Amino acid sequence: MYRFLLTPRWWGINLFVVLAIPFCVFMGTWQLGRFEDRVQSHQQAEKAPDPSTRAAKPLDELLPVDKVTSGRPAVATGTYADQFLVPGRELDERRGFYVLSLLRTDGGKALPVVRGWLPGTAGSVPVPAAPQGEVTVTGDLQASENMHSDGVDTRGGLPAGQLGMISAASLVNLVDYDVYDAWVTLPDAEAGGTGGAMKPVPAAAPQGSGLDLKAFQNLGYTGEWFVFAGFVLFMWFRLVRREAEAVRDVALGLVPEGGEADADAGATAAGAEGAEGAEAVPAPETTKAAQGS
Repeated sequence: MYRFLLTPRWWGINLFVVLAIPFCVFMGTWQLGRFEDRVQSHQQAEKAPDPSTRAAKPLDELLPVDKVTSGRPAVATGTYADQFLVPGRELDERRGFYVLSLLRTDGGKALPVVRGWLPGTAGSVPVPAAPQGEVTVTGDLQASENMHSDGVDTRGGLPAGQLGMISAASLVNLVDYDVYDAWVTLPDAEAGGTGGAMKPVPAAAPQGSGLDLKAFQNLGYTGEWFVFAGFVLFMWFRLVRREAEAVRDVALGLVPEGGEADADAGATAAGAEGAEGAEAVPAPETTKAAQGS
């Protein structure tokens, strides 16, 4: 009864099933592993001490920024140069903007420093001036933002002096000196009262270290891949069952082999013969007219 499984058509179906199920299981397992890695990173981050409470170190010793150094206090000395406003940033459920100043260090590179946050619309609110002369800042180290970071504006078209994303890639096109691929946020208001009106911006946790939306997306994709594997197996059994029932019906004589095709051919032939007969028999009116003449 199941000899049809060895036909060329079923060889193709069987090959697809044999390849599709392991692939779906592999992808589901991989997505599950990604979710477990994020859970583990979240648990480690909760057990680890707050990075901001650790001793401050020179900036160059903490670069490049990773999950370990993110949030660590970094010390840098230099002179403030260009200043930018970063609009569309929220703090305490209020909308406002960051005040970002570039600190040019002795090595020539500039470190982006978020001096604080102000409510309102960027460009319409007075901004405290940056301290003059050489200063030493200690701020919580952060990795450069990307298009997936919260609050980032990638649409472009911002007014001069405003920045949508805090990253070296964005700043390098706006200044004529090198910029560190990192930035710091000051944990306290600047000394001297120049930044007293601004609120400090808290450091954000490094990406991939918490149970964010992406973690639960991985868990959802895990379920989808296993569902796909079960669906493929279900459809294969259903097709095999229907084919086996058709073969059994033919063997029992319930459905003659090729009967449906023969019936269709007969119906077509009968229709053609009926059409020819209709053309051969004249209409009654025509016959009477002929007889009268």
